Amino acid sequence: MVVGMDELRGKVALVAGASRAAGRAVAVELGRRGATVYATGRTTREQRSEMGRPETIEETAELVTAAGGTGIAVRVDHLVPDEVSALVMRIEREQGRLDMLVNDVWGGDRYMEFEKKLWEHSLDGGLRMMRLGIDTHAITSHFALPLLIRRPGGLVIEMTDGTTEFNVNYRADAGYFYDLVKVSVQRMALAQSEELRPYGGTAVALTPGWLRSEAMLEHFGVTEENWRDATDNEPHFVISESPTLVGRAAAALAADPDVSRWSGQTLSSGHAATVYGFTDADGSRPDAWRYMEEVQSKDKPADATGYR
Repeated sequence: MVVGMDELRGKVALVAGASRAAGRAVAVELGRRGATVYATGRTTREQRSEMGRPETIEETAELVTAAGGTGIAVRVDHLVPDEVSALVMRIEREQGRLDMLVNDVWGGDRYMEFEKKLWEHSLDGGLRMMRLGIDTHAITSHFALPLLIRRPGGLVIEMTDGTTEFNVNYRADAGYFYDLVKVSVQRMALAQSEELRPYGGTAVALTPGWLRSEAMLEHFGVTEENWRDATDNEPHFVISESPTLVGRAAAALAADPDVSRWSGQTLSSGHAATVYGFTDADGSRPDAWRYMEEVQSKDKPADATGYR
Protein backbone atom coordinates (compact mmCIF):
# COMPACT_ATOMS: atom_id res chain seq x y z
CA MET A 1 0.00 0.00 0.00
CA VAL A 2 1.57 3.29 -1.10
CA VAL A 3 1.33 6.10 1.46
CA GLY A 4 1.45 9.82 0.94
CA MET A 5 -0.73 9.77 -2.16
CA ASP A 6 -2.43 13.01 -3.15
CA GLU A 7 -5.51 11.89 -5.07
CA LEU A 8 -7.76 13.69 -2.58
CA ARG A 9 -5.75 16.89 -2.22
CA GLY A 10 -8.22 19.77 -2.37
CA LYS A 11 -11.17 17.54 -1.45
CA VAL A 12 -13.20 18.10 1.72
CA ALA A 13 -14.67 15.28 3.79
CA LEU A 14 -16.91 15.17 6.82
CA VAL A 15 -16.45 12.05 8.92
CA ALA A 16 -19.32 12.07 11.38
CA GLY A 17 -18.41 9.86 14.31
CA ALA A 18 -14.63 10.02 14.02
CA SER A 19 -13.58 9.70 17.65
CA ARG A 20 -12.32 6.13 17.41
CA ALA A 21 -12.37 2.77 15.64
CA ALA A 22 -13.60 2.74 12.03
CA GLY A 23 -14.45 6.44 11.94
CA ARG A 24 -10.98 7.42 13.09
CA ALA A 25 -9.32 5.08 10.59
CA VAL A 26 -11.44 6.41 7.73
CA ALA A 27 -10.52 10.00 8.64
CA VAL A 28 -6.80 9.15 8.82
CA GLU A 29 -6.73 7.26 5.52
CA LEU A 30 -8.56 10.11 3.77
CA GLY A 31 -5.94 12.43 5.22
CA ARG A 32 -3.18 10.15 3.97
CA ARG A 33 -4.43 10.87 0.47
CA GLY A 34 -4.41 14.60 1.10
CA ALA A 35 -8.01 15.38 2.05
CA THR A 36 -9.20 18.04 4.44
CA VAL A 37 -11.22 16.12 7.03
CA TYR A 38 -13.71 17.46 9.53
CA ALA A 39 -13.67 14.91 12.35
CA THR A 40 -16.77 15.17 14.50
CA GLY A 41 -18.11 13.45 17.57
CA ARG A 42 -19.06 14.07 21.17
CA THR A 43 -15.85 13.09 22.97
CA THR A 44 -13.22 15.80 23.36
CA ARG A 45 -10.33 16.35 25.72
CA GLU A 46 -12.69 18.35 27.91
CA GLN A 47 -15.67 15.98 28.01
CA ARG A 48 -16.70 12.45 27.17
CA SER A 49 -19.86 11.12 25.61
CA GLU A 50 -22.08 8.53 27.26
CA MET A 51 -19.78 5.91 25.73
CA GLY A 52 -17.19 6.82 28.35
CA ARG A 53 -14.27 6.09 26.03
CA PRO A 54 -11.00 8.10 26.25
CA GLU A 55 -10.36 8.55 22.50
CA THR A 56 -11.06 12.09 21.28
CA ILE A 57 -11.83 13.92 18.06
CA GLU A 58 -8.79 16.16 18.64
CA GLU A 59 -6.54 13.08 18.57
CA THR A 60 -8.18 11.99 15.33
CA ALA A 61 -7.67 15.40 13.72
CA GLU A 62 -4.01 15.36 14.73
CA LEU A 63 -3.57 11.91 13.21
CA VAL A 64 -5.17 13.14 9.97
CA THR A 65 -2.73 16.03 9.77
CA ALA A 66 0.23 13.80 10.63
CA ALA A 67 -0.79 11.47 7.79
CA GLY A 68 -0.57 14.29 5.26
CA GLY A 69 -4.03 15.81 5.24
CA THR A 70 -5.68 18.61 7.20
CA GLY A 71 -7.61 17.49 10.25
CA ILE A 72 -10.23 19.73 11.85
CA ALA A 73 -11.97 18.58 15.04
CA VAL A 74 -15.47 19.86 15.75
CA ARG A 75 -17.55 18.70 18.69
CA VAL A 76 -21.03 17.90 17.39
CA ASP A 77 -23.92 15.93 18.82
CA HIS A 78 -25.45 14.57 15.62
CA LEU A 79 -28.80 14.13 17.32
CA VAL A 80 -29.09 17.92 17.66
CA PRO A 81 -30.17 19.43 14.33
CA ASP A 82 -28.95 22.93 15.20
CA GLU A 83 -25.44 21.62 15.90
CA VAL A 84 -25.31 19.71 12.63
CA SER A 85 -26.65 22.70 10.71
CA ALA A 86 -24.01 24.93 12.28
CA LEU A 87 -21.31 22.39 11.35
CA VAL A 88 -22.31 22.36 7.69
CA MET A 89 -22.49 26.14 7.59
CA ARG A 90 -18.98 26.25 9.03
CA ILE A 91 -17.70 23.85 6.36
CA GLU A 92 -19.34 25.98 3.68
CA ARG A 93 -17.85 29.16 5.14
CA GLU A 94 -14.35 27.75 5.54
CA GLN A 95 -14.09 25.47 2.49
CA GLY A 96 -16.90 26.40 0.11
CA ARG A 97 -17.47 22.76 -0.73
CA LEU A 98 -18.12 19.26 0.60
CA ASP A 99 -17.01 16.29 -1.48
CA MET A 100 -17.59 13.39 0.86
CA LEU A 101 -19.80 12.52 3.82
CA VAL A 102 -19.06 9.49 5.97
CA ASN A 103 -21.93 8.68 8.32
CA ASP A 104 -20.22 6.63 11.02
CA VAL A 105 -22.11 7.84 14.10
CA TRP A 106 -22.97 4.95 16.39
CA GLY A 107 -22.42 5.06 20.16
CA GLY A 108 -24.92 2.28 20.87
CA ASP A 109 -22.58 -0.33 22.32
CA ARG A 110 -23.57 0.30 25.92
CA TYR A 111 -27.22 -0.40 25.10
CA MET A 112 -26.65 -3.78 23.46
CA GLU A 113 -28.07 -6.82 25.26
CA PHE A 114 -26.90 -10.00 23.57
CA GLU A 115 -29.06 -13.09 23.20
CA LYS A 116 -32.21 -11.28 24.38
CA LYS A 117 -35.57 -11.24 22.66
CA LEU A 118 -37.29 -7.96 21.78
CA TRP A 119 -39.59 -8.20 24.80
CA GLU A 120 -36.67 -8.97 27.12
CA HIS A 121 -34.47 -6.12 25.94
CA SER A 122 -34.60 -2.75 27.70
CA LEU A 123 -37.03 -0.67 25.65
CA ASP A 124 -35.37 2.60 26.62
CA GLY A 125 -31.97 1.20 25.70
CA GLY A 126 -33.18 -0.19 22.40
CA LEU A 127 -34.87 3.03 21.36
CA ARG A 128 -31.77 5.01 22.35
CA MET A 129 -29.70 2.70 20.17
CA MET A 130 -31.99 3.40 17.24
CA ARG A 131 -31.77 7.14 17.83
CA LEU A 132 -27.98 7.00 17.93
CA GLY A 133 -27.59 4.71 14.93
CA ILE A 134 -30.36 5.86 12.59
CA ASP A 135 -31.56 9.37 13.47
CA THR A 136 -28.01 10.72 13.58
CA HIS A 137 -27.37 9.58 10.02
CA ALA A 138 -30.61 11.04 8.71
CA ILE A 139 -30.07 14.38 10.45
CA THR A 140 -26.51 14.66 9.17
CA SER A 141 -27.40 13.81 5.58
CA HIS A 142 -30.35 16.22 5.69
CA PHE A 143 -28.06 19.16 6.34
CA ALA A 144 -24.93 18.01 4.50
CA LEU A 145 -26.32 16.88 1.15
CA PRO A 146 -27.33 20.35 -0.15
CA LEU A 147 -23.67 21.35 0.09
CA LEU A 148 -22.39 18.04 -1.26
CA ILE A 149 -24.54 18.17 -4.44
CA ARG A 150 -23.22 21.54 -5.53
CA ARG A 151 -20.50 19.67 -7.42
CA PRO A 152 -20.99 16.43 -9.34
CA GLY A 153 -19.11 13.47 -7.93
CA GLY A 154 -20.14 13.79 -4.30
CA LEU A 155 -19.89 10.61 -2.24
CA VAL A 156 -21.81 9.40 0.81
CA ILE A 157 -20.56 6.37 2.74
CA GLU A 158 -22.93 4.87 5.27
CA MET A 159 -20.95 2.78 7.75
CA THR A 160 -22.81 -0.38 8.75
CA ASP A 161 -22.23 -3.88 10.10
CA GLY A 162 -23.00 -6.76 7.76
CA THR A 163 -23.39 -7.33 4.06
CA THR A 164 -26.32 -8.11 1.83
CA GLU A 165 -24.34 -11.02 0.40
CA PHE A 166 -23.17 -12.91 3.47
CA ASN A 167 -25.33 -11.55 6.27
CA VAL A 168 -28.93 -11.53 5.06
CA ASN A 169 -30.35 -13.42 8.02
CA TYR A 170 -31.56 -11.95 11.30
CA ARG A 171 -28.78 -11.06 13.75
CA ALA A 172 -30.23 -13.11 16.59
CA ASP A 173 -27.12 -12.81 18.77
CA ALA A 174 -27.15 -9.01 18.70
CA GLY A 175 -30.92 -8.70 18.84
CA TYR A 176 -33.84 -6.83 17.34
CA PHE A 177 -32.69 -3.25 17.85
CA TYR A 178 -29.11 -3.72 16.67
CA ASP A 179 -30.22 -5.69 13.63
CA LEU A 180 -32.76 -3.01 12.74
CA VAL A 181 -30.20 -0.21 13.03
CA LYS A 182 -27.61 -1.84 10.79
CA VAL A 183 -30.07 -2.98 8.13
CA SER A 184 -31.65 0.49 8.15
CA VAL A 185 -28.28 2.08 7.45
CA GLN A 186 -27.86 -0.13 4.40
CA ARG A 187 -31.28 0.95 3.19
CA MET A 188 -30.35 4.59 3.79
CA ALA A 189 -27.42 4.17 1.42
CA LEU A 190 -29.76 2.78 -1.22
CA ALA A 191 -32.23 5.64 -0.77
CA GLN A 192 -29.53 8.28 -0.98
CA SER A 193 -28.04 6.66 -4.06
CA GLU A 194 -31.35 7.18 -5.84
CA GLU A 195 -31.70 10.78 -4.69
CA LEU A 196 -28.10 11.72 -5.48
CA ARG A 197 -27.99 10.15 -8.94
CA PRO A 198 -29.49 13.16 -10.80
CA TYR A 199 -26.76 15.32 -9.25
CA GLY A 200 -23.91 13.01 -10.21
CA GLY A 201 -23.54 11.71 -6.67
CA THR A 202 -23.02 8.25 -5.20
CA ALA A 203 -24.01 6.59 -1.93
CA VAL A 204 -22.71 3.24 -0.73
CA ALA A 205 -22.82 1.29 2.53
CA LEU A 206 -19.48 0.04 3.82
CA THR A 207 -18.89 -2.58 6.51
CA PRO A 208 -15.77 -3.77 8.28
CA GLY A 209 -15.47 -7.39 9.29
CA TRP A 210 -14.62 -8.40 12.85
CA LEU A 211 -13.12 -5.08 13.84
CA ARG A 212 -10.25 -4.80 16.29
CA SER A 213 -11.52 -1.53 17.70
CA GLU A 214 -10.05 -0.07 20.86
CA ALA A 215 -12.99 -1.43 22.83
CA MET A 216 -12.72 -4.90 21.25
CA LEU A 217 -9.03 -5.14 22.07
CA GLU A 218 -9.75 -4.14 25.65
CA HIS A 219 -12.53 -6.72 25.84
CA PHE A 220 -10.05 -9.47 25.00
CA GLY A 221 -7.27 -7.97 27.12
CA VAL A 222 -4.86 -7.56 24.20
CA THR A 223 -3.29 -4.82 22.12
CA GLU A 224 -2.92 -4.41 18.38
CA GLU A 225 0.61 -5.75 18.70
CA ASN A 226 -0.38 -9.05 20.39
CA TRP A 227 -3.99 -9.41 19.26
CA ARG A 228 -3.47 -13.02 18.20
CA ASP A 229 -3.24 -13.96 21.88
CA ALA A 230 -7.02 -13.47 22.01
CA THR A 231 -7.49 -16.52 19.80
CA ASP A 232 -6.68 -18.67 22.83
CA ASN A 233 -10.13 -17.82 24.17
CA GLU A 234 -11.91 -16.98 20.91
CA PRO A 235 -10.32 -18.97 18.06
CA HIS A 236 -12.37 -17.30 15.33
CA PHE A 237 -10.82 -13.96 16.25
CA VAL A 238 -8.13 -15.14 13.84
CA ILE A 239 -10.13 -13.49 11.03
CA SER A 240 -10.30 -10.09 12.73
CA GLU A 241 -9.03 -6.93 11.06
CA SER A 242 -7.63 -3.63 12.24
CA PRO A 243 -9.62 -0.43 11.57
CA THR A 244 -7.02 0.44 8.94
CA LEU A 245 -8.58 -2.00 6.48
CA VAL A 246 -11.97 -0.31 6.38
CA GLY A 247 -10.25 3.09 6.44
CA ARG A 248 -8.35 2.16 3.31
CA ALA A 249 -11.57 0.90 1.75
CA ALA A 250 -13.23 4.27 2.26
CA ALA A 251 -10.20 6.10 0.87
CA ALA A 252 -10.14 3.83 -2.17
CA LEU A 253 -13.79 4.57 -2.84
CA ALA A 254 -13.20 8.30 -2.47
CA ALA A 255 -10.32 8.19 -4.98
CA ASP A 256 -12.13 5.97 -7.51
CA PRO A 257 -13.34 7.97 -10.55
CA ASP A 258 -15.75 5.11 -11.26
CA VAL A 259 -17.14 4.88 -7.72
CA SER A 260 -20.71 5.16 -9.02
CA ARG A 261 -20.52 1.46 -9.96
CA TRP A 262 -21.05 0.72 -6.25
CA SER A 263 -23.96 3.12 -5.78
CA GLY A 264 -26.71 1.69 -3.59
CA GLN A 265 -24.71 -1.41 -2.72
CA THR A 266 -23.20 -2.67 0.52
CA LEU A 267 -19.47 -3.29 0.21
CA SER A 268 -17.24 -5.04 2.75
CA SER A 269 -13.69 -4.01 3.57
CA GLY A 270 -12.49 -7.47 2.53
CA HIS A 271 -14.17 -7.27 -0.86
CA ALA A 272 -12.89 -3.74 -1.42
CA ALA A 273 -9.36 -4.86 -0.56
CA THR A 274 -9.52 -7.48 -3.30
CA VAL A 275 -10.95 -5.09 -5.88
CA TYR A 276 -8.64 -2.16 -5.13
CA GLY A 277 -5.53 -4.14 -4.20
CA PHE A 278 -4.82 -2.78 -0.73
CA THR A 279 -4.11 -4.69 2.48
CA ASP A 280 -4.56 -4.32 6.19
CA ALA A 281 -1.76 -2.68 8.17
CA ASP A 282 -0.04 -6.06 8.64
CA GLY A 283 -0.05 -6.84 4.92
CA SER A 284 -2.88 -9.38 5.11
CA ARG A 285 -6.22 -9.19 3.34
CA PRO A 286 -8.86 -10.69 5.68
CA ASP A 287 -12.20 -11.60 4.14
CA ALA A 288 -14.15 -11.78 7.38
CA TRP A 289 -17.72 -12.06 6.13
CA ARG A 290 -16.98 -14.99 3.82
CA TYR A 291 -15.09 -16.67 6.66
CA MET A 292 -17.93 -16.15 9.13
CA GLU A 293 -20.43 -17.60 6.67
CA GLU A 294 -18.34 -20.54 5.48
CA VAL A 295 -16.38 -21.44 8.63
CA GLN A 296 -17.64 -19.91 11.85
CA SER A 297 -21.38 -20.29 11.26
CA LYS A 298 -20.88 -23.93 10.33
CA ASP A 299 -18.98 -24.68 13.55
CA LYS A 300 -15.82 -25.62 11.69
CA PRO A 301 -12.45 -25.34 13.45
CA ALA A 302 -11.01 -21.85 13.33
CA ASP A 303 -8.65 -21.62 10.38
CA ALA A 304 -8.16 -18.45 8.35
CA THR A 305 -6.20 -20.20 5.61
CA GLY A 306 -7.56 -18.93 2.31
CA TYR A 307 -9.44 -16.13 4.01
CA ARG A 308 -6.62 -13.68 4.74
